[in-house]
Amino acid sequence: MFGAFRSTFVAQGGLLWKVPFRLSKTRKANVRKRLRAVDDVIQAVSSSGIECKALETAQKLPRCTEMSKWQKYTVFSKKFPGHRKPVHKVQKFTKTPIPREYPEGFL
Repeated sequence: MFGAFRSTFVAQGGLLWKVPFRLSKTRKANVRKRLRAVDDVIQAVSSSGIECKALETAQKLPRCTEMSKWQKYTVFSKKFPGHRKPVHKVQKFTKTPIPREYPEGFL
């Protein structure tokens, strides 16, 4: 068919979103940058003298430098093989927080 209603690859069932197999160097750098930004905020709030339960739990979490590569770039998923899912396969992974704690027995 021609004109405005011609068939396209997407309309014919083509793959619309292509997820790369590995995280690129720049995506890994951006993940580390976000983790460090969270660490800086936690340190700034704690140095200001404010005390609250949420801050105490945030201080117990491992810092970006203390986390392994495996912890930084994967998240827990009970449906994924091995129960670990690459962070870039999570929808909107740049907008959701990267968990620093995992269920016991899976770390």
